[in-house]
Amino acid sequence: MNSTLLSERHAQRQSDKTVLSSSADKSGLPPGTLIHIGEKHGSECKISITQYNADTLIRHDIVSITELKQLKRTEVITWVNVDGLSDIRIVESIGQELNIHPLVLEDILSTHQRPKLEEYEDYLYIVIKGISLDQEKIFSLQYEQISILLLANYVVTFKEKSDDTFDSIYNRLQNRNGRLRQLGSDYLAYVILDTIVDEYFVVEDNLDEIIDPLEDNILFNSNKAMLQTVQQIRRGLISMKRNISPLRELLVTIQRTDTPLLQEKTLRYYGDVYDHVLRVTDSLESYRERISAMHDIYLSSISNKLNETMKVLTIFASIFIPLTFIAGIYGMNFEYMPELKWRWAYPTIWVIFIMIGVGLLIFFKRKKWI
Repeated sequence: MNSTLLSERHAQRQSDKTVLSSSADKSGLPPGTLIHIGEKHGSECKISITQYNADTLIRHDIVSITELKQLKRTEVITWVNVDGLSDIRIVESIGQELNIHPLVLEDILSTHQRPKLEEYEDYLYIVIKGISLDQEKIFSLQYEQISILLLANYVVTFKEKSDDTFDSIYNRLQNRNGRLRQLGSDYLAYVILDTIVDEYFVVEDNLDEIIDPLEDNILFNSNKAMLQTVQQIRRGLISMKRNISPLRELLVTIQRTDTPLLQEKTLRYYGDVYDHVLRVTDSLESYRERISAMHDIYLSSISNKLNETMKVLTIFASIFIPLTFIAGIYGMNFEYMPELKWRWAYPTIWVIFIMIGVGLLIFFKRKKWI
């Protein structure tokens, strides 16, 4: 019975190429099954081709992979960028055209991969996470998996959605004398990595603008909204570190790999990206310590406010304890209490009450309890 249900589930997924939300939903399917796992974006799949060398720059969009076959030229660098992973057939067609391993295609469509580098005979497969900010919310991070295939004279990038991440690279290509136009596909792959890592610094700058005012106000104006902000930032930092830390291992592996796809003079540039990643991870550690300190300050502030409140209540209770004692004595129903028959007993007791209260306040003040 269970095997029958599993087979039906498998057949249904294979037939409609459904989009799954998590890797757990893919259980039971054979390795290499091409199914998109991750968030489904509204944008349609778009393929753009950029071909260039020192003298030529051509950029245009294509509809099908058959057009890519017609654009093959060995004397130029070809950059194929795929925005959107909703059309699985496009990824599959590119894989067949460039002879990409089915497991690599599966990883491209599974957008929950950690940053990594896989080396094959004719190409390198790189996974990196693009991080951007949602400007409508306080430190709300958006993640995008970007897959890079580096081949001889070819670079293929796969992005989850269409955005302006690579606009700066296209602008750099306009410069005929720029280094990007002079060097090979390995340098283009470096530029793509460097552009994505540079966006991490933009996130950090925004984080500074949020944390600095929080540190100034949390001690004196702490409230639940601040605590929620601190917790949100803490979760964001943990998520960033989880997605950025593997980049160190990835870049170290790139610099040590022995492949003709990476020229020795280009490896120095990958070392620069490695330095940037180290700076980012060190900053994340510093931010995490600051957030932990702010959380402790918040708890201390709440504790101090509680102590201040308890101190005021204790002072009032200490003042009224002797007054309550006196009132309790004269509230007893004894017949022979001479003070009850005095003419000025009532105003006298009020004078005593006031004197006791003022005396206790003066005593507390001299003890610096208030």
